[in-house]
Amino acid sequence: MTILENLLRRKNPDDALEKASKGGLEKTLGVWDLIILGVGAIIGSGIFAVVGIAAAGSVDGTSPGAGPALIVSMVVAAIACVFSALCYSEFAAMIPVAGGAYAYTFATLGEFAAWLVGWILMLEYVIAFIAVSCAWANYVMQFLKGFGHILPAWIVNPPVWLVNDYRSAISTLTTQGVDYHSVIPSICGILFSINLPAALIILFITLTLIKGTKDSTKMAAFMVALKLGIIGMFIVTGLFFIEPANWTPFAPNGANGIFMGAFIIFFAYIGFDALATTAEECKNPQRDLPRGIIGSLLVTTIVYTLVALVLTGIYRTQGHVDTAFLDAPVAFSISNVLPGFWAKAVPGFISVGVIAGLTSVLLVMQMAATRILYAMSRDNFLPESFQKLHPKFSTPHILTWTVGIVSIFGTLTLNLDAAAALCNFGTFTSFIIVCVAILILRKIDPDRPRPFKVPFCPWFPLLGILSCGGLMIFSMVIAKGNSAKLSTELFFAWIIMGALIYATYGYHKNRSAEKISKEVNNTKTEKENVLN
Repeated sequence: MTILENLLRRKNPDDALEKASKGGLEKTLGVWDLIILGVGAIIGSGIFAVVGIAAAGSVDGTSPGAGPALIVSMVVAAIACVFSALCYSEFAAMIPVAGGAYAYTFATLGEFAAWLVGWILMLEYVIAFIAVSCAWANYVMQFLKGFGHILPAWIVNPPVWLVNDYRSAISTLTTQGVDYHSVIPSICGILFSINLPAALIILFITLTLIKGTKDSTKMAAFMVALKLGIIGMFIVTGLFFIEPANWTPFAPNGANGIFMGAFIIFFAYIGFDALATTAEECKNPQRDLPRGIIGSLLVTTIVYTLVALVLTGIYRTQGHVDTAFLDAPVAFSISNVLPGFWAKAVPGFISVGVIAGLTSVLLVMQMAATRILYAMSRDNFLPESFQKLHPKFSTPHILTWTVGIVSIFGTLTLNLDAAAALCNFGTFTSFIIVCVAILILRKIDPDRPRPFKVPFCPWFPLLGILSCGGLMIFSMVIAKGNSAKLSTELFFAWIIMGALIYATYGYHKNRSAEKISKEVNNTKTEKENVLN
C-alpha cells in the first residue's frame, strides 16, 4: 500500500466490534447510569464556572458579555449541540466501542484523521478536566472562607502561590500592588506556584476511577442528586428577588455578546459526548446510549435556561461587575440579595452543591479521557502498556494514573479562561467531524443496521457542521487579547504536534503491527494447510 492509502485506511466497524468484545472492560452501565453520568458531566462547569464570564464578559474586556441575553446564548449553544448529539447517538448505537468520535472517524475518514481526532479529544477532555479542577478549587476556597471564625487563618487565607496557577498568582499579586518576586517562592531560580486544592481533587478522582466504573457512577449519582437539589433551591429562592430592571438592556453587546456567550457557555455542554466513550461498559448500548445522550442533554438545557433567567434577574450583569461574580457567579449573586443570616447561610449550601457538581464533572471527564486513550492504544497509536487493566477492578489503571499526573502538572500553568476556550476549540472540531462522518458512513455503508437514525439526514448533520463551525470561527474573529490569542495559537500548535507524533511514531507503529498480523495469519494458514 502507498503512504496515501495507509493514511486513508479505514477500520471496519465489524473489526472494531470484535476487538471490543475481547477488551475485558466490565459491562455495568444501564440507561439511568448513563443519564446520571451525562447530567453529572454537563451540569457543573457551565453554571458554576464560566456562566459569569459568558454573562458579564471577561475582566480585561477581550470577550463581550451577553448580559440577560445569556438565556438566548444558552439556547443557541443547545441547538448547536442537538444536531451533534443526534449524530453521536446514531454512531454510539451502531458502533458501541470505546473511543467515541475517535472510533467513528476511524470507520469513515481513515487512520490519519482518526489519530488527529483522538489527539483533539485528548485536548478536549484533559483540558476540561484541568479547567474544572481549577473551578472546583475556587469554590472550595470560597466555601472555607465562611468558616473563618472557626478554621485557622492558613486554611481560610492560604498564600496566593498555594491556590493559584503561576500566571494567576502573578496577576493577583500585581493587581494588589505587591511585588510577586517577594511572595512567590522559587526553585533553582524559577518561581513556583501550585493550585494545591485542584491537585488534591485530581488525585482523589484518579483513585476513585481506578476502583471501577460502577462505584464511580454511584458516587456521581449522589453528587448529581445533591447539586440538582441545590440548584433548585437557588432557582426557587432567586425568583423572589428578581428585579426586572436588571434585564434592561436585554442584550447590551448585541449579537456579538450573544454569540460570544454561546461560544463560552458551550463549554458547559461538554459531557454528553463523553457517554459515547463508555459504550463498551454498557449493558445494552444500542438502546441505552441514544437515550442517555439525548436525555441528559434535554435535562441540562432546561436547568441551564432557568438558572440563566434567575441569575441575570437578581444581579445586574451589564457594565462593571464584581470579580467575585466571575469566580463564583451563583453563590455570589444569591448572597448579594439575601438579608442578614441567610446571606451567609444560603451561599454556603450553594457552594456545597457547586462542589458536588464539579466533582461529578471531573469523574466523567477523566473517565472519558482514559477510554479514548485506551481505544487509541488498542489501535497501535499509543504504547501497549496503556491497554493493561487492573487485575482486581478491570479498569485501565495505568492510563488513569497518567491522565491524573499530567492534569496535576497542567494546573501549574493553565488558568480557567484559557482552558475553557482551548477546550471549546477541541469540542467544536470533534462535533463537526462526527457530523461529517455520519454523512460519509450513510454513503459508503448504507445497509449497516442502525438501531437509531439521525432524522432529516443530511440536513441535521449539515446544520450541526454549520452551527459548530460558525461559532468557532466567530469566536476567533471577535475575541481579543492575549488569552484569546494564546488559546487559538495553542490549538493549532496542538494539531501540528499531533501530526508530527503520528508521522514519527503512530504511522510506523501501525505498519509494524500490520506486518506482524500478516505474518501470524500466514503462519496460521500454513499450519491449517499442513493439517489438511
